[in-house]
Amino acid sequence: MCYRSGVVEFSASPARVEALRAVPLFAELSDDALGRLAGVATEVEVPAGFVLVKAGDDASGMFVLQEGSAVVELPGGHVVRLGPGEFFGELALVVDGLHRTARVRAETPVRCLAIARADVTRLLEEEPGVALGMLRVLARRLAERD
Repeated sequence: MCYRSGVVEFSASPARVEALRAVPLFAELSDDALGRLAGVATEVEVPAGFVLVKAGDDASGMFVLQEGSAVVELPGGHVVRLGPGEFFGELALVVDGLHRTARVRAETPVRCLAIARADVTRLLEEEPGVALGMLRVLARRLAERD
């Protein structure tokens, strides 16, 4: 896996905080919680063609694209292109034992933030009211897929 969890330092650059603030899933996080999440997110840089996730892999976190574009290759041959500010793998934050359902490949060089489920779980334990807002966003995204 190309990211780690359990980082104890909670410092974050303003660019990381703003990248996460733009993600609807985190819209209800307080500034403090958003800063802590940005502090434990791992920045990942990969070349064009690199496979970020493969269908069938264990899903233990999500990714937020900061620069570049990625291609999501869904079952049935459907392809979705993602750009800066877009994200994928969000269900892994709330569902244990989930496996990836798509392959995601960097179309261009990509810089993204990887966020581990364990880090989000810690934040939700500290701010349980945020969980409802996150679930609303997840439910809306699932409904849009159908």
